[in-house]
Amino acid sequence: MPITKTLARRILIDVGAKRVSDGASEALADELNRFAYSLAKKAVRLAKHAKRKTIMKEDVELAK
Repeated sequence: MPITKTLARRILIDVGAKRVSDGASEALADELNRFAYSLAKKAVRLAKHAKRKTIMKEDVELAK
């Protein structure tokens, strides 16, 4: 479930932006999606290394 431009726009507005261009919301959505997928891949690798199938909170925290 990718982060959408609409959600990225909402995040920017929530942190204080008065107006947000389409390009800015698209760029933030792209970066957030890249980060989220990278973090998820690292968390999966950590769980596999620990010989687990379940991804734990600690895996995600260590993946940062």
